[in-house]
Amino acid sequence: MTSEDRESGAASRGPVEDEVGVIAGETQTNAEGGRDERADGDGKKKGAFWKELPVLIVVALVLALVIKTFVVQAFYIPSESMENTLLVNDRVLVNKLVYRVRDIERGDVVVFSGVDSWDGEVRFEEPANPVAAFFRWAGAAFGVVPGEKDYIKRVIGVPGDTVKCCDAQGRVTVNGVPLDEKAYLHPGDVPSDRTFSAKVPPGHLWVMGDHRSVSLDSRLHTGDPGGGSIPIDKVIGRAFVIVWPFSRAETIPIPSTFNQSALKAAVAAGEAAPFVAGFAGAVPLVLWRRRRRSRR
Repeated sequence: MTSEDRESGAASRGPVEDEVGVIAGETQTNAEGGRDERADGDGKKKGAFWKELPVLIVVALVLALVIKTFVVQAFYIPSESMENTLLVNDRVLVNKLVYRVRDIERGDVVVFSGVDSWDGEVRFEEPANPVAAFFRWAGAAFGVVPGEKDYIKRVIGVPGDTVKCCDAQGRVTVNGVPLDEKAYLHPGDVPSDRTFSAKVPPGHLWVMGDHRSVSLDSRLHTGDPGGGSIPIDKVIGRAFVIVWPFSRAETIPIPSTFNQSALKAAVAAGEAAPFVAGFAGAVPLVLWRRRRRSRR
């Protein structure tokens, strides 16, 4: 091979090597450019997420408040008045819709407001700081802290009932029917350590705690308007399940003693009493009219 051929070959290989270098450089540049684009895309996504987060939080809070206001609300148990059915620091869910489809029944565990009637069983100081007051309100709304004027008790008497204590066996009676309260009464407690007799007014309920020896219930408010009973329109809803702690999660049913046939018969008799009285009053009137017609 001549020197001219070697020079020609070298010249012919030079551009190829340069081309390879250029292609490699472009490939590296494109690769780096691709990484930058992906990084920019991730940054935009993260930026969009943080911008949308406040909106998501506001929407979640609004939905939670709507549900809390109209459907279900969590409540914190601050006192011992419902032991051992409910313990201090338990959280329960309260159904706010149930009494739109049925009446309040004896044995229901209800949450009600004591505003302008009963004093709170557990006293709390109102926060002076507006921010602390807001967080306290939010905590009470979502069942994280107790509400100062909210109570939870068991319904013993409904409108028209006569609730008494005690009979010869020391039992509470409703319309003369004794209640067997062993299933829910706090161990060691008696049905009541004081005697009472109350006629439940229309639109009211007679309520008592399951831990009778410490419960400030209807028995201790007989001097208040309603004679210790609470207005039905102050009832927030029915506590139907314990949700916290998880180890105590369970439903809160109506005890079987309130399903006694004698108690239901007494209710039926009470509901029928106005009809019977009206019928008894109508009979003499009809007989009198017949006599007048016969004389004419």
